[in-house]
Amino acid sequence: MKKKRILIITICVVVVGVVLGIVLTRGAGPEATANTVEVSRGDVVKTVLVDGNLEMLNKAYLSFGITGTVTEVLVAEGNNVTEGQVLARLDAPSLESSIEMAELQVEMAEKQVRVAQAQYEKAKEGWQAPEGLEFLEDVIGSLTGLLGMDEDTAKANLDVAKMNLEIAELGLASAELNMEKAVIVAPFDGVVSDITISEGEGIGAATLAAPSITLVDTSGIQMHGFIDEIDIAIVEVGQEANIVLDALPDEEVKGRVAFISPTGTSLIGVVYYETTITLENPGANLKDGMTADAEVIIERRDNVLVIPNRAIRGTLENPMVVVLVDEQEEERAITLGMTDGINTEVLSGLEEGEEVVIPAAEERQDGFFMR
Repeated sequence: MKKKRILIITICVVVVGVVLGIVLTRGAGPEATANTVEVSRGDVVKTVLVDGNLEMLNKAYLSFGITGTVTEVLVAEGNNVTEGQVLARLDAPSLESSIEMAELQVEMAEKQVRVAQAQYEKAKEGWQAPEGLEFLEDVIGSLTGLLGMDEDTAKANLDVAKMNLEIAELGLASAELNMEKAVIVAPFDGVVSDITISEGEGIGAATLAAPSITLVDTSGIQMHGFIDEIDIAIVEVGQEANIVLDALPDEEVKGRVAFISPTGTSLIGVVYYETTITLENPGANLKDGMTADAEVIIERRDNVLVIPNRAIRGTLENPMVVVLVDEQEEERAITLGMTDGINTEVLSGLEEGEEVVIPAAEERQDGFFMR
């Protein structure tokens, strides 16, 4: 039994040794194939990432201006409305009575002005004696002062009447303004996104400032985000941007930088700058508040020779690659252009279709991008 156990252990050790030998020697022989990539043409785009959210250009939180009871809610969530459309009303009979009273006061004041104006015109004309009876003018003038109204008094009465009319008109305007506060009207064309009131509900002083209806303009939407201070120097107003949405990853949205704040905001020890990006092709599926990432295009090279950064060796001053020529490796100096962090433009030293060797991980530790 003991000999059988020793035999089994011996066989296991031999098998493990063979497997390890195969693994350790795999690829070490002269016929091992190098990992290569073909030099090809492509686009190199340098971008800066902006994190943010979508927001509607126009958003209004509407509420009543006076207390009362809600008598009508004339819209529902999701309804399209037009500018000036009445959305909700309060029960305000006292306000209606105030307007009627103010209108009557204006009407009375207007009549008083007309009477005072007529009296003033009459007083200005005075009384002239017929030819040959001029001696009667003094007598008639004295009687007019006693029985009628002189010009100065008539003018003063007209001025008072006009002031009373202005006061009455102000009272009517105030009553109409209070009446307007009992009605919610759409300030622009848009979509009702939220309603927090219902018919029969009382609006008191405590809830007066709370939004009753939220209205958004879906025709215009933009992205509001932040740029790291490290990148802010190379971002400019007018640059193009590609926007990716977490909720709609397949939606292709183009934008353009419209605003960069001149003042920074510190968040967790890092300074960021607020940025606004306008959307050039907003779709119907875009919603206010959606999380968005924008890649602002700083610079690009189209249809140029490119190789992956991991194929580059040497130093920043003297970059090089290893080219596979007739199954033989050949070191070659190259001139590099712009990089996007993954691929780099090759200005000279390589031709389209050539094969460059990708160095192994241990080689790259002392290579181009680790220096």
